[in-house]
Amino acid sequence: MYRRQLPHPPVPPQCPSITSCHRVITGLLFLLLALIDNTLAKKVNLPYVTCGSVIRLVNANFLTILHSHDIKYGSGSGQQSVTGTDDTTDANSYWQVKGLQEQLCSRGESIACGANVKLEHLNTGKNLHSHLFPSPLSGGQEVSAFGEKGEGDTGDNWTIHCNSDFWERDENIRLKHIDTEKWLSVSGRTYGRPISGQMEVVGSKYPDASSYWKTTEGIYVMPDDSSPGKKKGEGEHDEL
Repeated sequence: MYRRQLPHPPVPPQCPSITSCHRVITGLLFLLLALIDNTLAKKVNLPYVTCGSVIRLVNANFLTILHSHDIKYGSGSGQQSVTGTDDTTDANSYWQVKGLQEQLCSRGESIACGANVKLEHLNTGKNLHSHLFPSPLSGGQEVSAFGEKGEGDTGDNWTIHCNSDFWERDENIRLKHIDTEKWLSVSGRTYGRPISGQMEVVGSKYPDASSYWKTTEGIYVMPDDSSPGKKKGEGEHDEL
């Protein structure tokens, strides 16, 4: 009799306790810097997400924060897992906004709606990624973190979909995976051990309420000029 094979649970990493302590301290420092940065950004009227900024993304429907960590999927690709968490102090929920290898953006440049970007996981240097593997819980498309030190492949590339000229902070946006044309979403299902309570992040064929994301606190790189889309002066080489 055919027996359906259930997906293996994620494999927990073998980390010393000092690593956990370091992550907690890093998270607290980031929260402090984010609060300071948000205050400064409001004073200079910085309404847009800019190239090089380090942000957190929260799903507008499930209120779960886009997260990754050094825990690999026990099925599918076996790559580093990407989940949703409600832990607002975890430093593993920060992502840096970068341009593509062939479409670099200048630090501080406002990200236009329709722009193609990569999101690099700050703590592990891997990029938000998707590919043709089924997700562990719902059988949607797996979303993982892939690459080394920000270098990966075309599966790391996403398009920003929003309703204005530029990606506004606190605006609901959608992320569409370029290679597979799937939408970054949350399935609504939750994992058990070792990441109990964290939610499954997937690529969905059609966008719906679970495909909306917005930025929360982050470290925003300020542009040289207050005008939207203004790039740094010629001769500077700090592209991302």
